[in-house]
Amino acid sequence: MLKQWQSGDERALDDMVPVVYKELQRLAARQLDRDQGATLQPTELVAEAYMQLVDVEKVEWQSRAHFYSMAARIMRRVLVQRYRRRQADRRGGGRPPLTLAPAHGASNPKPLALDALEQALTELEQLDSRQAEIVTLKFFGGLTAREIAQALNISEPTVKRDWAAARIWLYDVLKA
Repeated sequence: MLKQWQSGDERALDDMVPVVYKELQRLAARQLDRDQGATLQPTELVAEAYMQLVDVEKVEWQSRAHFYSMAARIMRRVLVQRYRRRQADRRGGGRPPLTLAPAHGASNPKPLALDALEQALTELEQLDSRQAEIVTLKFFGGLTAREIAQALNISEPTVKRDWAAARIWLYDVLKA
């Protein structure tokens, strides 16, 4: 269907939407679960990402994994833009945001600072672009090591090694 759509068959795009929608919805929900302050619903994130995906020109879709990797990159961009807007709005008041104490016994995960992650990924792209791509596909795209290997045309053990190295590097950068 991707190849048909790429060659200009609009019906192929219409046929493809129901097939990929559930997977995109799952990826979006997974991303939004990480962002505790997200005001976006999975359906909205999928809609924004989808609108940008169908506008992408001059992409030669190589595989299903390639399509989802592009979707992951677009979702990353949408989430980071929304996060930065939220943070800018919060800075205007000069007051710290109010929080509710967690219920007794509930865990209180540290919120993920998407702008810090984005900055770290940008820096990682300069050092090792393949590792940055693997992080994007795994973290934002929810792809498995096998799917990432297919999308990047590398071996699965290479994906696992690069993922481990990138995680260590990101941990060191983000803990500061």
